[in-house]
Amino acid sequence: MQEQLQVSETAIRKGGRKLPTQSVKASLSHDYERLKTGISEVDDVLGGGFVAGSVNLIAGQPGIGKSTLLLQLAYALAQKVPVLYVSGEESAHQIGLRAERLGTKADKLQLATSTVAEDIAATVAGADYKLVIVDSIQTIACGAIASAPGTVSQITNSTHLLTTAAKSSNTSLILVGHVTKEGSIAGPKILEHLVDVVLQLEGDRYGGFKLLRATKNRYGSTNEAGILEMTDRGLMPVVNPSAALLAERQISDGSVVLATIEGTRPLLVEVQALVNKTSYGYPKRAASGMDLNRLNLLIAMLERRTKLNLADQDIYINIVGGIKLTEPAADLAVIMAIASAAKGMQLKQNVVVFGEVGLSGEVRHIPHIDRRLAEATKLGFEGALGPIIKGKKQPEAYFGIKDIKTALNTFLEKD
Repeated sequence: MQEQLQVSETAIRKGGRKLPTQSVKASLSHDYERLKTGISEVDDVLGGGFVAGSVNLIAGQPGIGKSTLLLQLAYALAQKVPVLYVSGEESAHQIGLRAERLGTKADKLQLATSTVAEDIAATVAGADYKLVIVDSIQTIACGAIASAPGTVSQITNSTHLLTTAAKSSNTSLILVGHVTKEGSIAGPKILEHLVDVVLQLEGDRYGGFKLLRATKNRYGSTNEAGILEMTDRGLMPVVNPSAALLAERQISDGSVVLATIEGTRPLLVEVQALVNKTSYGYPKRAASGMDLNRLNLLIAMLERRTKLNLADQDIYINIVGGIKLTEPAADLAVIMAIASAAKGMQLKQNVVVFGEVGLSGEVRHIPHIDRRLAEATKLGFEGALGPIIKGKKQPEAYFGIKDIKTALNTFLEKD
């Protein structure tokens, strides 16, 4: 068998054909209207709805609500366009029971159960469905490949086959993906490259809010985040998430309100810290809702740049509501919460806190300060504590600080 391709001008002329071309303007002449799901949070994350012929991958922890959300979307869209829900994990009866529980029993929504990629691809290409949901890609297998479902070759070839069928028939395709213990999408990385949109459903599977993010989106921004809450009628949009997150807050030492940004939306969340003298030789650090490595870095910086001695203290951080913080603007709020808990002190003013902190203890600039302030004002906070705004006038009731020493000495007081 020849393993090396002989490249020459003659081989190029014989082995290939000249591709037809068109202008970008001509390619837009047959633009298709997006499929709006009717769930505002989902439509915002997608950039306005599903694009015809797009392949969308949604992933999340087991029990987080992926199948529930997709059944809701399928039911809503089936009232307007033909929709097919294909399951490789459940029987049609099981899906019907879930639909009954959610109140989404729709005669117009079509169900099918199969794990054969060729059959699903033929159904997608040969029927006039506008949306097809495949739950899940790890259970689908190509008959021509001997390996078991869920292997790299099966996932890659099944996705490629279904993608080709969806593109050829301008059908919007949604694939459900499993995740590993670390939280990344199971299977080869090429799975994420093959699809057009990658959605992640995050949050606490046992309660709290669920966040829908687009980590890849060829048809819109990846800066949007949808906030949903699980109810007996499925996942529902949260109208005012900041108010809901702070509804049960008790003002005490170790409690600081952070003004963060989820996508383009300002969100107020409570950062709680508990500092207690360790009973062991090695102090424990634990974080729920933020990266533990980042917490250890902030604690080391706090000890080095201030007079706080935390070497013999257990430190626990909790972000209320199952929210996971990823932006650096949470640094100052976490530091203020730790210092507040360690000294038994509270914030002097009724303010929100935000700002990135460097290893020298300096508080650095962050984007969207005006949005954070507007959200804080809307919920009754009297001001904000953050980095110094350079080049323009400081907003009213905004306290700009240059380093953490200033923040701790000026804005913490005994109960």
